[in-house]
Amino acid sequence: MATYSVIIPVYNEALVIRETYRRLKTVLEQTGEPYELLFVNDGSTDRTLDILRELAVKDETVKYIDFSRNFGHQIAITAGMDYASGQAVIIIDADLQDPPELILDMIARWKEGYDVVYARRVKRKGETLFKRWTAYVFYRLLRAATEIDIPADAGDFRLIDRKVCNQLRYMRERNRFVRGLVSWVGFRHIAVEYEREPRLAGETKYPLKKMIRFSVDGITSFSHKPLKLASWLGFALSAASVVGMMAVLYLKWFTHSTVAGWASLLIVMLFCNGATMTMLGITGEYIGRIYDEVKERPLYIINETWGVGMRHERKPSYLP
Repeated sequence: MATYSVIIPVYNEALVIRETYRRLKTVLEQTGEPYELLFVNDGSTDRTLDILRELAVKDETVKYIDFSRNFGHQIAITAGMDYASGQAVIIIDADLQDPPELILDMIARWKEGYDVVYARRVKRKGETLFKRWTAYVFYRLLRAATEIDIPADAGDFRLIDRKVCNQLRYMRERNRFVRGLVSWVGFRHIAVEYEREPRLAGETKYPLKKMIRFSVDGITSFSHKPLKLASWLGFALSAASVVGMMAVLYLKWFTHSTVAGWASLLIVMLFCNGATMTMLGITGEYIGRIYDEVKERPLYIINETWGVGMRHERKPSYLP
């Protein structure tokens, strides 16, 4: 059994995957302990799978899981955790923005007794001002909106202990936000800081549309505050309408003035209708997640594997 399992989700990373393998191999060899490199191919349409096959034939530490189609980055991480055998499980993307060399620092903290060692970005090189600003806002909004302590400026690059991984494997929700789930289960956490590098090659797999979807998943998975906000907004609009009605009645009964201004009335109506639709949209997001859960479809479907055994079926520690 491996001491370290490195989970690498990949999607159309043919341009960089060999270099990712080389750098990970160099780092893990320095530990002097058994390890496995577990690549999860998330429905790539380029030569990623062919390269993984070549690497796996040449190196017994290389294992892979190939999905039947693209299921998403967070699901790929989940599949890796399902099949990882190591006592410490390390999650890292293949694009080399997160330096594999930091894994040695993570291992050192793990051996000090920490159960989760996450990487915190102190600088983001090669990213646009808009990207940096939206990332900054996202992490602060997430911390304010959710009811658990999710570290700011920390992605999925982290090391988790086997007992943490075992607990996560029994959390099968569909709209997954892995870094939030890791925070939710608790245990001892510590950060290691680093400067994030630009992508070595290829294109980002998280354009703006996916980032927005990911942000919504993070907030709705761990907080009811958006629903509460909708309720408070409805209450505020109702209170404002009562005040407006009283003002109109006062002008009619005690003054000779009349309420004029159809334009202002139209603006108020549009605002109220917009607020109503927003509240319905927020409610719909939560209902949609309930719908996804009750269908109980599998999180992913595997097309091909190499080197991985049957998924572990241990019970979490809180079950008899």
